[in-house]
Amino acid sequence: MISIRCILGSSAKHLASLPALGHKIQLQIRMSSSSHPLAAVCQLTATPDKEANFSVCKQLVEEAKERGASMVFLPEGFDYIGSSREETLSLSESLAGDMMSRYTQLARKLEVWLSLGGFHERGHDWETDRRIFNSHIIINDKGDITSVYRKSHLFDVELPEKGVSLKESAFTIPGPSLVPPVQTPIGKVGLGICYDLRFPELSLALQRHGADILTYPSAFTVATGAAHWEVLLRARAIETQCFVLAAAQVGPHHEKRSSYGHALAVDPWGDVLGDCGGEKPGMVVVEVDLEKVSRTRRNMPVQQHRRDTAFYHSLAQT
Repeated sequence: MISIRCILGSSAKHLASLPALGHKIQLQIRMSSSSHPLAAVCQLTATPDKEANFSVCKQLVEEAKERGASMVFLPEGFDYIGSSREETLSLSESLAGDMMSRYTQLARKLEVWLSLGGFHERGHDWETDRRIFNSHIIINDKGDITSVYRKSHLFDVELPEKGVSLKESAFTIPGPSLVPPVQTPIGKVGLGICYDLRFPELSLALQRHGADILTYPSAFTVATGAAHWEVLLRARAIETQCFVLAAAQVGPHHEKRSSYGHALAVDPWGDVLGDCGGEKPGMVVVEVDLEKVSRTRRNMPVQQHRRDTAFYHSLAQT
């Protein structure tokens, strides 16, 4: 059974709309009826204001925990989205900085796992080259950083007819490698970030190393999101027979940039379990049944049918 709840807009408004007793009973019923762990996939509208962004993210995490989620997924740029190269660099921090300390404390206080995808991490040679990593960070319920994946495919794209012009490599260092899937309360999670979604080699590599769930925290442009977002996420789920959880940015961040939204959860068959729409911050809470992964792979054993690597390289030898 899959349990889906999409909650949009302000947490305070949502809670105020429910009688206190009714809300408590409803929450207890939902939590007691869940036989599998819950994941909360969030979307928000980050701006250059780091304090305001943290306040929104903290509220989302608290709401997700209240609804029984054992792991919460926040999107790329959850910390901020700058309006210029200079602002983006000046607001960045190291993993030892104040922002990450606040998130580790939040995870420890609420006893919840966090996927923080797209943290602006100062590079190892920051003092000399002023460049950053785009880093996906997993924090466990004890407040420990258990994994850091640095985005390996950078978004350098010019689509003049769509009004899209971004060059991530101008200030971002490509990550050196993939990282092994992380064992979490909802299953083994494979880490990607946004543009990585377009490279099936990455998702297949993570699946071969044991991933049950793939996650692509993102800030897709409106133009590319409308054309490709859902179909790419569903394709990655179908070809790997994994759950795919994709937190998203939504709406205008500043006068120069807006994001598509539609934070999505997809099951191993490619069915969309929840979609948070393209207008407001919010979340979708889904039940992750790993038996569905096993059953899908057992009934259609795609990975067993896959030929060896040499077969797929044979065209280059002719």
